[in-house]
Amino acid sequence: MAIHDLTHFRHEHAYDAGNRGAERRTWVVVGITAVVMVAEIVAGMITGSMALLADGWHMATHVIALSIAGGAYLLARLWSTDERFAFGTWKIEVLGAFSSALLLGVVAIAMIVESIQHLVAPEAISFGPALAVAALGLVVNLASAAVLGMGHDHDHGHGHEHGHDHGHGHDHDHEHEHEHEHHDARHHDLNLRSAYVHVLADAFTSVLAIVALGAGLWFGIAWLDPVMGLVGAGVVAWWSKGLLSESARILLDREMDAPLVARIHGAIEVDGDAEIADLHVWRVGRRSHAAVLTVVAHDPLDPAAYRARLAGIPTLMHVSVEVNRCPHGDCP
Repeated sequence: MAIHDLTHFRHEHAYDAGNRGAERRTWVVVGITAVVMVAEIVAGMITGSMALLADGWHMATHVIALSIAGGAYLLARLWSTDERFAFGTWKIEVLGAFSSALLLGVVAIAMIVESIQHLVAPEAISFGPALAVAALGLVVNLASAAVLGMGHDHDHGHGHEHGHDHGHGHDHDHEHEHEHEHHDARHHDLNLRSAYVHVLADAFTSVLAIVALGAGLWFGIAWLDPVMGLVGAGVVAWWSKGLLSESARILLDREMDAPLVARIHGAIEVDGDAEIADLHVWRVGRRSHAAVLTVVAHDPLDPAAYRARLAGIPTLMHVSVEVNRCPHGDCP
């Protein structure tokens, strides 16, 4: 049974408002890609064109990857008010980006295997139909990239500040600051970036394929096709590695080497007495962080004073501070 009015101290745990614009555009691209995929598979079965069939099934991998991105947006939004998620649902989007990056890596490996097979045991290539399919794929992927890159999405961190002090020197501060930042969403939104990388990777490999197939059709340089496949696979693998690295860093909370850590130390330890004995920082949104810190001082201030020192760091949306007095005999 509650005996205190805790309204002032409670708040929602949705530290990221999501990206509805990117979610809508992702599903539009899923639809475009799925329609082309079905059309190519059906046309390939009717005409007997292996080039159309192969590209159709290749498109299926992109439908899956883009659906993962769209599904991550959807789940993060639907569960945004679910209190079982202690720090919100934004990391569902990051998990979607990680999954898409893994799939991109699998595609790169498949490209390497197939290219090596064609180098070792060359097969006859129907350059004309294959060139047409590659051109179609390029148009579709450029259109998809244009849709994903439309506009500038804004993240709106809505919120308020709550704090409560305990008699033994603990302070839990929860703050949200309303922000309006006009940046390209792809820079901050890993889930959108993963979708973008998928269509750009496919567009890039289509360009390489057009160059190779054109060389084979007009100059008889058939070996260039698998070589370009290896080049494309290398670039796709590199992009996959970048996405995997960045999304894994967020999922595993590897933030202690971030500049924000130094800013927190500098803000708290500015008086030469207070010192941070323990600090944990992690991401809870695109531009939002949470922090838990233990402050030790000979003459500790009120917890609100340390909270005020962190007010100049707008990305700190959830802060918990523990304050301890250092016995003079035990501290330098």
